[in-house]
Amino acid sequence: MSAGELPMRVDRSAKTLRELTLEKMREAIVSLRFRPGDRLVERDLCEQLGVSRTVVREVLRHLEAEGIVQTQGHRGPVVAKATPAEARQIYEIRGMLEGSAARACAEAGDPKTIKRLETALAGIRKAYAGKAPAAVVAATTAFYEALFEGAGQAIAWGIVSSLNSRINHLRALTISTPGRDQDGPAQMAKILDAIARKDGAAAFQACLDHVARASALAEAILRDLDQPVALKPTKHAG
Repeated sequence: MSAGELPMRVDRSAKTLRELTLEKMREAIVSLRFRPGDRLVERDLCEQLGVSRTVVREVLRHLEAEGIVQTQGHRGPVVAKATPAEARQIYEIRGMLEGSAARACAEAGDPKTIKRLETALAGIRKAYAGKAPAAVVAATTAFYEALFEGAGQAIAWGIVSSLNSRINHLRALTISTPGRDQDGPAQMAKILDAIARKDGAAAFQACLDHVARASALAEAILRDLDQPVALKPTKHAG
């Protein structure tokens, strides 16, 4: 199913209406149903989602706090667009925190953590094979959550989580590039292999290499987008 075919209407049977709408909107942005720079017209969103304008406005404010929506003068809310420099900063933060977590995870050598990482990596490969970008993003998030938890670095994971919406937005851009379905999982397999061998230095370096490659891809894509818009600092740690 392509991003344009993803169902948008909210199922009212679970969670709160606001939470469901937030999840649907975040998924639509991360999956590139709404692309960077696209206007988010309240009236249209109400119709697509089947919710009130009040709910839509609350959700847009929340997504603006996360940094993936921006209010842009007379255009109103738009999907935020990072500049290459901003993307580079995000990836630098990722590289150092993930590298440190991978090293600690390798030194801990917990078999349960290794199993979780293996399961998440298998999920990433399956999602790529099924051409399901949203599933790739979800499985990748699960991989890194297991990594940080296995490292015992809850605070570092909290920092990464506060950037997750913007990280996943960038991730959605890079996973669709030619060959990423092969080299992405292969790079993550190197991280996992180093952890399984309890080689902290190799795990750290494998993380840096993987993030550096993703950063280069994201920066190249963003340079090709017209009129980049700076992202606001994240206010929401979600």
